[in-house]
Amino acid sequence: MAVDYNTLSKTLASLTEGEDDTVALMATVACELHHSDDRFDWTGFYRVVAPDLLKIGPYQGGHGCLQIPFSRGVCGAAARSGEAQLVADVDAFPGHIACASSTRSELVLPVWNAAGQLIAVLDIDSDQANAFTLDDQQQLAAILQQVFARA
Repeated sequence: MAVDYNTLSKTLASLTEGEDDTVALMATVACELHHSDDRFDWTGFYRVVAPDLLKIGPYQGGHGCLQIPFSRGVCGAAARSGEAQLVADVDAFPGHIACASSTRSELVLPVWNAAGQLIAVLDIDSDQANAFTLDDQQQLAAILQQVFARA
């Protein structure tokens, strides 16, 4: 099943209405996203907890890495650059961190709060190669902006 971004956006708007706690928002987004598309093998957040350091936040799927420095991996690259990372083949990404050996492709997006501060990255892993598209990236970025702009 492929994600219906229009329905997902409306569902998340309804579920998160009036909520400004970032962990509650992350937990809700991770759950809804993870169950919206068969491509999404691991779906979750790595929170900015210190300068140049991410720690695992709410997620769905198998275990993840507990912490990731900005200097390492796809999540670190998204946090460091402030730009989405659309990776068709994780084995071809220099410095990829294999939190799960089944991961073949990855999409990581920065998460900004209302003040424009980087608060986390959204990490979606797939056990399929080349699983994500530019449309996925754009649709998910819009959803993250919608949900976290009030946090």
